[in-house]
Amino acid sequence: MNALPFTFLAAICYWAAASYQGLVLTRHAPARQELVQWLALGALIAHATALGWHLFTPDHQWLFSFFNTASLINWFAVSLLLLASLRRPLLNLGIGLFPLAGLAVIGAQWQYAVPSLPKGISTGVGIHILTSLFAYSILTLASVQALLLWLQDHQLKHKQMRGLIQVLPPLQTMETLLFELLLLGVGFLTLALVSGALSIEAFFAQHLAHKSLFSLLAWFIFTSLLIGRYRFGWRGQRAVRWTLGGSVLLILAYFGSKFVLEFVLAS
Repeated sequence: MNALPFTFLAAICYWAAASYQGLVLTRHAPARQELVQWLALGALIAHATALGWHLFTPDHQWLFSFFNTASLINWFAVSLLLLASLRRPLLNLGIGLFPLAGLAVIGAQWQYAVPSLPKGISTGVGIHILTSLFAYSILTLASVQALLLWLQDHQLKHKQMRGLIQVLPPLQTMETLLFELLLLGVGFLTLALVSGALSIEAFFAQHLAHKSLFSLLAWFIFTSLLIGRYRFGWRGQRAVRWTLGGSVLLILAYFGSKFVLEFVLAS
C-alpha cells in the first residue's frame, strides 16, 4: 500500500466538489451544501492519509518540499473552511480552494523531496510552524473571498443581475466575511512572526532575510487594511487589491525561494 490511491481519491473528490459548486454558481444545478461538504470531507480524509506518506520519511523526518508544504496548507485551509461553513456562508470559497488542493496533493505525490527538518524540534519552532500554517491557510481563504468579492462587485457595477449575484450572499455580508478572515489571519501571522523571531536564531540572517522581509511587508499591508477598514471605512475594490497584494507577498515569502531552489536551480 502506498499514497497513490489516496492521492487520486482526494483529488477526484476535491474536483467533484468544485465542479458541482461551479454548476451551482452558474445556475445549472440546485444548491446542495451537504453534498459539497461530504465530498470535501471525503477528500480531506484521503488527503490526510496521503500526507502521512508525503510528509515523513520512514524514520519520521519531515519532508517540507514545495508541493508537500502547499498540500499541507491546502489541507488546513479546506479543514477550516468546512468547519466555518457550519456557521458562516463560506462554502462558496471551495470553488477556488478545492481545485488548488487537488493540484497540490497530486504535485506532492510526484515531487521528490529530501528531509528538511530534524526529528526533534524545539517548542518555539513547533509553535512557529503551526501558527504559520494557520496564517497561510486563513489568508488563502481570504484571498479567494477577495476574488469572489471582486467578481460580485464587478457584476453589480455593470448591472449584471444573474449568475454570482443570485447565489452569493449580499455584498455587505461578503465584505464582513473578508475582514473577519483577515483579522483572524493577521492574528496568526503575528504569532508566527513573533515566535519565529524568538525561537529561530537566524530569523533575519541572509538565507532567511527575504522570507522575513516579505512576511513583514505582508503583515504591514494586512494590518494597514484592517486599520483603514475600522477607522476610515475602507471597502470594495481597495479591500480586494490590498488583500491580494498582501497575499502575493506572503506567497513569495515562502514559496518564491522554494520554487527557485527546487525547480529552477535544480534543473
